Parts: sequence; structure tokens; C-alpha cells
Amino acid sequence: MMNEFLRILLLARATEELEAEKAAREEAKVRYLGGKLPPLQLASLNMDELQELCMKLHANIEVVDEERYDCEAKVIKNNRDINELNLKVQDLGGKFKKPALRKVRVSADEMMRALFGSKNKGSMDLRANLKSVKKEDIKQEKELNMEVGDWRKNVEAMSGMEGRKKMFDA
Repeated sequence: MMNEFLRILLLARATEELEAEKAAREEAKVRYLGGKLPPLQLASLNMDELQELCMKLHANIEVVDEERYDCEAKVIKNNRDINELNLKVQDLGGKFKKPALRKVRVSADEMMRALFGSKNKGSMDLRANLKSVKKEDIKQEKELNMEVGDWRKNVEAMSGMEGRKKMFDA
């Protein structure tokens, strides 16, 4: 009971402080803008004075943009430096032990999917590009080898000159 009452009081006090901070920030913003840019009075100005005022405002805008760009560049550089220093602190803080790597068996399809992503949709058949040999071709080659086994028997078939063969026969 007492804890809940304290919690409610703390929350009420915190919301009051947040509202006060918000109001203080708004007031500081109004003061800053009032100092940087006085309020405009356009009622009593003629055309030339209005153009001159516009030129001054554009010059002020350029100056403010340059300052904003410089501030952003400083913030980016500081963030980069902070990250580098954090990495150095981590390196100096302790030794990082590399985990032992495990052997992983990966099929050819999974390897191709990992290398080329999802654009390799078909399965990669590694034997598809090999020359196919039919059993009939092997049988024909064996028969040809059997026919040409003795060269003396097939002299007529192998030679295109009948006259030369007759000379040997005689």
C-alpha cells in the first residue's frame, strides 16, 4: 500500500519535471530565435526595401545552412571516432577466442544456392554435361575390332588398290 502511494507520487513529480523541462526548452528556443532574427515589420516597406530584406534573409539562410552542415559533419566524425575507440577498447580489454569451426557437409545444390542465391532455381546436375555412351556403340566397336583382328584376312577390305594385291598373290 505504501509502495504504491510512493510510486504514484514519484510518477506525478516526474511528469511535472518533464513538463517544466519542455517549457524551459521552448522558452530558450524563442529567446535564441529572437536574438538571431528580430521580428519582421513589413507594413511600412516599399518594393525596393522588401527586395533588400529578402536578399538579407537569403544570406542569413545560407549562413545557417553552412553552420548546420558543419555541425552535421562534426557529429558524423565524432560518431566515427567513438566507434573506432570502442573497437580499440574491446581489442585491449581482453583476448577474443575464435570458436572452433565445424565441418559441414553441403550438397552441390545447396552450395550453388549459397553461391548464386535464389537465381539458380534448377538443380545442378553435374553429370548432365558428360558425354553419354550407349551400349550399342560399345558392341559395334568390339565387332569391328573382331573383324579386323587378322590383317591378312582383311587385306582386300583394307586396300583400295586391287592391282597391288595381285602383285603380292603372284
